[in-house]
Formats: sequence, structure tokens, C-alpha cells
Amino acid sequence: MPEQSFRYIACGGFNTVLGLAFYFVCYKYILKEQNFDIGFYAFKPHNAALFASFILNFIVGFTLMKFVVFVDSNLKGRIQLFRYFLSFVFNLTLNYCLLKLFVEVLQWDVILSQFITTCIIVLISYLSQKHFTFKIKKEE
Repeated sequence: MPEQSFRYIACGGFNTVLGLAFYFVCYKYILKEQNFDIGFYAFKPHNAALFASFILNFIVGFTLMKFVVFVDSNLKGRIQLFRYFLSFVFNLTLNYCLLKLFVEVLQWDVILSQFITTCIIVLISYLSQKHFTFKIKKEE
């Protein structure tokens, strides 16, 4: 197994477990399975927990990917951060849509639904980070 793949699995696995654990804690204990009202909009608890866990995962994930996994990337840090943000927003949107489908339409369990969507997002995230966010720029 290539070293970069191993590092991605280790760091991504840690970040995924951290995100799932934080999602569970937010959903069950912080939000207490109640809507999160911000005045002009009330988030369903599974969506509010999703956004909270993604904020944590964004910070931890970018740090691990930049300094542990994709250390060979020669793109500037601000470009990596911007591309990581684009990838992050795409993944968040996809995760939100899948979670909405699984929980609200198919009536699946919230935690199981988040686990399944996480598995899908991990694969897409790896490909986008390797080939877009942290790619190695060819020298001209």
C-alpha cells in the first residue's frame, strides 16, 4: 500500500470517527434531538448536528491533509485552503442531501444514515483531494 494512501486512511479515519462522535454528541446531548432555532429558521436536529460536525471536520481535516497526507503538494497554502473549502462545500451539500433522503424520505435511523453517507463522502473526498485540492503542480 502506498504511504500516502495509508496516511489518508489513518488521518481520514481519525477525522471521520471524530466527526461521527461529535455528530452523535451534538444530536443526542447538545441538541437533545430537538430543532435548533436561530430566529429566522429552525434546523432539524440531524441537520444542525451535521453542520456542527462539519465545522470541526473542516479544521481538523485540512490540517491533517496538508501537513500529514499530501505533503508533496507544491500548491500554495491559500490555494489549497480555497480548493479544500470548495471540496468541503460540495461534500457538505451532498451529505445534507443524502441525509435528508435517508432520514426524511426513507425514514432510516439518523445515526445509521450518517454512517452510510460518511462512507460515500470519504471516497469522493479522497479523489477530489488527491486530484484537485492537493495535486502536484507540474513544473513548466
